[in-house]
Parts: sequence; C-alpha cells; structure tokens
Amino acid sequence: MIALRKLTALAVLPLCVSFVQAKEYKEIRFGVDANYAPFESKAPDGSLVGFDIDLGNAICAELKAECKWVESDFDGLIPGLRANKFDGILSSMTVTPVRKKAVDFTNELFSGPTSYVYKKGSGLSANVESLKGKSVGFFQGSIQEGYAKAVLKKAGVKVQSYQNQNQVYYDLVSGRLDASIQDSLQAKAGFLNSPQGADYEMSEQVDSELLPSITAIAVAKGNDDLKDQLNSAIKTIHENGTYDRLQSKYFGDLNLYSGK
Repeated sequence: MIALRKLTALAVLPLCVSFVQAKEYKEIRFGVDANYAPFESKAPDGSLVGFDIDLGNAICAELKAECKWVESDFDGLIPGLRANKFDGILSSMTVTPVRKKAVDFTNELFSGPTSYVYKKGSGLSANVESLKGKSVGFFQGSIQEGYAKAVLKKAGVKVQSYQNQNQVYYDLVSGRLDASIQDSLQAKAGFLNSPQGADYEMSEQVDSELLPSITAIAVAKGNDDLKDQLNSAIKTIHENGTYDRLQSKYFGDLNLYSGK
C-alpha cells in the first residue's frame, strides 16, 4: 500500500510541474537614450518616436503589456538595468562579448554595420591611414568608441567622445571634427537624409571584430522568463508582417534583419 502511494505521488508530480506558468507582465519598462534618430528620438511635442520605439510598442502589444519608456544616457543603461530601473534596454544596443558578461540579450532585432561620415571631396575613406592626424568623433559608450580608442588613436587619429550622437554631428558640421564614426543605418537614414547632411557622404563599411552588427534587447542576467517572452513576440511580429511594415516606414527598401 505504501509503495502504491509513492508511485501515485510520483505519477502526479510531472502533472503539477506542467501547470507552472510564466510571469505575466502587465507593464514592461524599457530603458532608452532618445538621441539616435531614426531609431529613437523626441518629437516636437516631447513624445518618443523611432524604429526602436515602434518595435518596442509592437512587442508589448503582442504580450498584452503596457510599454513604459525610461530615458537614460546610453552609458547609464546597463547600470540602470542591473539596478532594476527598467526591465530591458531597447536602444540600438549592439551585442558584444563584454556586454554579454553584464546582461543577457534576446534574439536579433536588426543588424547594422559601422561607417564614417565626412565632407564630400575631403579625400577621407574607411582606410585608417587617410584619417591620420584628423579628428574623429563618436557616441560615448558605443562600440565605435571602443574601436576608436583601440585602433584609431593608436594610428595617430585624434579621437573625441560625445554624450550623444546629435553633438557629434553638430561638431562635424561646425568643422570641429573631420569625420564621425557611427552605425551606417543611423547615418544614412538620419544625418545624411537631413538638410545639414547634404554636403556629407558615408564611407564603406569598417571591417573589424571590434564592430559587431547584431542589435538586440538587453535583459537582466538570468531573466530567462522575460527574454523568452520577448523572443516569442519578436518572432510573431516577423510572421505577421509588422516588422517589415516598420522597417519600410523608416528605411525604405533597406533590409535590416540578418536572420542571425
């Protein structure tokens, strides 16, 4: 009789485990630095707009959750996530080995290479030798900052970090910088597509292992529950056409998704 009771208990146990449900998120707080149009920026009325913002809102809609956007300087996003100021980071953050030690990442949101921007006819290029003695600016906390300090500075290039991308372009146009280095997609659909970028051009892609291209949503280490739900929603917005519609809205016929 005792043996039978033990067998019955063991038989019921898996059934009990199968009823454990994932956490339901009524609200998802995304950390964002809204200074990187057309991915994330502020409209004249102060509302947040951009490709990342629309993607985040679409993802939240699939999860039947309310999106709450929490603004932060880019280099404060990972510390903010680890301090539980938000649940995830959705701010054009590239997946790197160093960042993966501090946070976990979802599947790919989009993929973007790195390029330089400089004045037409300047004679500059993606060749580091052409930049020797020149001034190059970049967004503080970006992968381009790491590359600039590890490669450009050693090659005799003057490097300068800025608190946000808008400041980089401001100094480029004012002549205090000879070139800027940033995400190619941001440069093409943002600065180069604006009146102030009319006299500027973009280099070929900068090829370096220090400049990975995959961008994803960062979540706290070990938060597999949220990561899995976000991955499920990302998959759904690809399947139902939402991703393609938003991609076309901001980037025309450019394909941002590598499928990696």
